[in-house]
Amino acid sequence: MNWNLVGHTWAIQLLKEQLIHTQVRQAYLFTGLPGIGRRSLALAFAQAISCPTPVQPAEPCGVCRTCQLIERQQHPDLDIIKAEAGNRDIKVDQIRALQHRLSLAPYESKFRIGILLNFQDANQNAQNALLKTLEEAPDKVILLLTADSPEALLPTIVSRCEVMRLRPLPLEEAIRYLRSLPDMDLVKARNLAHLTGGRVGYARYLLDNPAELEKQDGMISQLLELLPASQRQRFGYAEQLTREWGKSRDNLTQAIQVWLSVWRDILMCASGSEASLVNLEREAELRKLAVSAGRQNAQRVVTALEDGLKKIEANANARLLAEVLLMQMPRLVQVFQES
Repeated sequence: MNWNLVGHTWAIQLLKEQLIHTQVRQAYLFTGLPGIGRRSLALAFAQAISCPTPVQPAEPCGVCRTCQLIERQQHPDLDIIKAEAGNRDIKVDQIRALQHRLSLAPYESKFRIGILLNFQDANQNAQNALLKTLEEAPDKVILLLTADSPEALLPTIVSRCEVMRLRPLPLEEAIRYLRSLPDMDLVKARNLAHLTGGRVGYARYLLDNPAELEKQDGMISQLLELLPASQRQRFGYAEQLTREWGKSRDNLTQAIQVWLSVWRDILMCASGSEASLVNLEREAELRKLAVSAGRQNAQRVVTALEDGLKKIEANANARLLAEVLLMQMPRLVQVFQES
């Protein structure tokens, strides 16, 4: 059995073996792209550690009170740490509060378990505080961290964790899984698998939040409308996009990520690559754009967008950044006239 998860069979098997042979580590780091299943694996592992009535060794029943409380993230011996609403960072005070709770004996289970979600969002002080916990963790404590990549954390934290790099499902496997869901035809499953790169957790999120999928599709449409547009129109869109910057940086970040997915697809088409496209529904349009833009232009835009994501993290001026990125995209008028 696979802990009722899709994929990550190798990771689950390794964790089961450690449980069966009582070789569980004090700290684990699950890494991979958002939506790949890091949180789901951490919670399933917590159930396997804590379930008092396993159906077989290292196989939680999933139905007992303990398993249900962990699934709802409400078990008294489970602490979930993540950035609080309205904050982008995990703060040092959250880690200190966790340290106090972990110093207490387990209330019901054999272990107290701390799950630290998206720990790449922890500020420097918070990461340093956690390092002290990793160095001096009590015997009855297990820490499960999730992050985009090990490189996003202090090397000293990574060195004290068992690192498990999670990978997306192969596209064909992701398509088969999505096809098994209600009201899912082959075309929709294929498009969604490509869009999410085999991250079925992200695919399920988009299915549960259709407005998010519509928002992404709208951003692609807006980008394609801007490619033949004048500089004045592009400046106007940059102003509109960043008007809410004072409330949230996520709007521009998401836009750049969508732009990057489109331009990477254009680059793949212009290069004659056989790699799978992300925006499969737009393949015909993107292949026309690839002919008009050319490989060098596409590569230049991709590089600029990748650099733009780094500048957001460095608190660059949002409107100026959006303007610069949009100005670096070639003006593709002819391809739209031909359409």
